[in-house]
Amino acid sequence: MLLAETILASGGHAPGVEHVAPADIMTPADRYQELFVAVQSGRIFPDSKSFVDCVPRRAPDAILRAYRAGNAAAGFDLSRFVAENFTPEPVVASRYVSDPGQSLAAHIDGLWGVLSRHPDDHAAHGSLLPLPHPYVVPGGRFSELYYWDSYFTMLGLAAGGKHRLLHAMADNFSFIIQAYGHIPNGNRSYYLSRSQPPVFALMVGLLERHGLRQAVRYLPDLLREYDYWMDGADGLCPGEARRHVVCLPDNMLLNRYWDDRDTPREEAYCEDVATAAAGTRPAADIYRDLRAGAASGWDFSSRWLGSPDDLSSIRTTAILPVDLNSFLHLLERQIERLSRLAGDEARAVLFHRRAAIRRRAIDRYFWQPEQGAFVDYDWALMRHRPQVTAASAVPLYVGLASHHQAHRVAATLAERLLLPGGLATTEQHSIQQWDRANGWAPLQWMAIHGMRRYGLYAQARDLSHRWLATVAGLYAREAKLVEKYAIGSAPDGLGGGGGEYPLQDGFGWTNGVTRMLLADYADHHAHHARAGRVRH
Repeated sequence: MLLAETILASGGHAPGVEHVAPADIMTPADRYQELFVAVQSGRIFPDSKSFVDCVPRRAPDAILRAYRAGNAAAGFDLSRFVAENFTPEPVVASRYVSDPGQSLAAHIDGLWGVLSRHPDDHAAHGSLLPLPHPYVVPGGRFSELYYWDSYFTMLGLAAGGKHRLLHAMADNFSFIIQAYGHIPNGNRSYYLSRSQPPVFALMVGLLERHGLRQAVRYLPDLLREYDYWMDGADGLCPGEARRHVVCLPDNMLLNRYWDDRDTPREEAYCEDVATAAAGTRPAADIYRDLRAGAASGWDFSSRWLGSPDDLSSIRTTAILPVDLNSFLHLLERQIERLSRLAGDEARAVLFHRRAAIRRRAIDRYFWQPEQGAFVDYDWALMRHRPQVTAASAVPLYVGLASHHQAHRVAATLAERLLLPGGLATTEQHSIQQWDRANGWAPLQWMAIHGMRRYGLYAQARDLSHRWLATVAGLYAREAKLVEKYAIGSAPDGLGGGGGEYPLQDGFGWTNGVTRMLLADYADHHAHHARAGRVRH
């Protein structure tokens, strides 16, 4: 039985962590039904995420009964009803004021407290899933814990010596896996139907490298995460797919992104309804692929689209992503290593075999010698995706590429994706935020350390310096770090654009990657950047 079921059976508390607030795992759409649709469709809030993050002022069932009893009456005012019955999520108070003379590293270290949330912050009956320990959120509209964001945030915690918070983050993810059987996109009830890139094995390795916790204690969590991603694999025939698993014509198994629901994302309800209305496929198929695109972390990108200018052409579930399968290869290797440490040689042998099989499948289905890159594979159309993306660096990051492949990839990235301000996300210009010429901190980090892993130190240093110059440029001008950067011209620090929402300040993974790179490159001029002091 999952811990979530135990929590519910015990009155809403996890055994052994009684201080954790009661959990409500019903999503706002399920909880409020036609009221939810009316609020979102009526644009009571300009951002679809606002309502699903609201906290009810009384019991949700009573609110729904009141709406059903009164919404047809003359003069009923939906906006007033919502204001009377819901409180927008409270903004966490902060006394933080950026010092105009503060260095970039000091600024980042000062932000961890601003971006931290605590168990006592969880309000009852809202969509926020309670956690037992403090955690760091990205910032801006993202006021909850996100899965793959957090690993890159944790790099900065490690670099800044915030070991207690680093430890707490990992234990929160352990709690989540035990409670729900997987790590959702974020700790919101409306994120439970999907996950994100599986990087918990990387978090465990980070703690181990810093001497904070023996990794073997997380082995049961890693096994449970692996089971989640491979659920449905048994009995698949060639050409069949079930949830995250696809069986290819040669009986090899690879993974895709998936969401168990085929309805509009609750946090982007109006946007998804509009996208589906513009498409030619069944709305449920488009909704599923939008959700799966969100599960990828690349929401959204021409990487997932049939036509780069048409979001309704999204077909995420038809695409096998090279980065996802690289992370799962790392997970298999981590389970093998920790099983051996735990004295379970049979399981170690099993996972050694699984990792070797996946490694061969990655070579067969993702490596393209003509392009000198790992590219995604369209299993529905049985052909490679046409463009090179920054995801090609992930096989280097996790160490599964050969020496020859790593050097070819580094050369291809330099030729096709390297821009003045860093590594572009894709080759395709579009209105989507995970496309050229936006640059994202996690992609820079994985490319930099992937190249370092194979002895490509000059290339890694060059990319690091470009990215640090970009981040420092905006910091010197505007005294902040942001979610993504425009990197197509000179690295003078411009915020990125595109996507479904405005550029967000904060920002967790930018802070984390930048802080660690500053520690790695003590001679970079970014150390001399000061808030609001642009050199002319």
